[in-house]
Amino acid sequence: MILITGAAGYLGGVLRAGLRDGFRLRLTDRADLPTPPGPSEEFHKADLGDRDALESMMRGVGTVVHLGGILRETAPWEDILSANIAGTFNVFEAARKGGVGRVVYGSSHHVVGFYRRSRRIGADEPVRPDSRYAVSKAFGEALGRLYADKHGMSVICQRIGVARPRPPHRRSLSNWMGERDYVELTRCCIAARDVHFLIVYGVSKASAGFYDNAAAAAIGFEAREDADSFREDVLARNPDPEPP
Repeated sequence: MILITGAAGYLGGVLRAGLRDGFRLRLTDRADLPTPPGPSEEFHKADLGDRDALESMMRGVGTVVHLGGILRETAPWEDILSANIAGTFNVFEAARKGGVGRVVYGSSHHVVGFYRRSRRIGADEPVRPDSRYAVSKAFGEALGRLYADKHGMSVICQRIGVARPRPPHRRSLSNWMGERDYVELTRCCIAARDVHFLIVYGVSKASAGFYDNAAAAAIGFEAREDADSFREDVLARNPDPEPP
């Protein structure tokens, strides 16, 4: 059984479509699902602040894919604090109490957003968050490390890039995450063996990519989608260079 938090969001929907044929899915979100649960799915409407609800949802779950939270830097800090920090703690703690073996944490490329674009980085460089949202995601990664080291939970953090059906702007030509690749990366995260704690980048192919994604390759991920195939169209729609 796979539990997906934030299942009503964009990536939650992508993951539902990509995993429902091979796994039983337990879905949760504070919003209603855009489409009804299918034969292999069940839905529990709940807020990340509801610890009792989260604990009850962990029964029989082998892996949690935690996507729930606030995605906007413009959101009030109180909302980011509640959803991304307190809510993420609630998910990890409920998973620990429920004996869940692995948490796949939906982090963000924004946790290293203040490195120069000319520098190609891996997963071992210190975080350089570019926003309060990014700080909350860096907290989630640190929390995952704690639960791996202290409680023996297997944790994989996905630093997800610009997740859209196609690259929307110039910068995304270096950090785009295609839908098929996101599903495949998550499948690899679910299936990976002998992982204590790992950080991977959720990005597709790109000749001008920002990240060294050797950690994802080590668990069997090979990107199939390529941002370069959209380059001509993206540059035509965005002719002006972006600010440095």
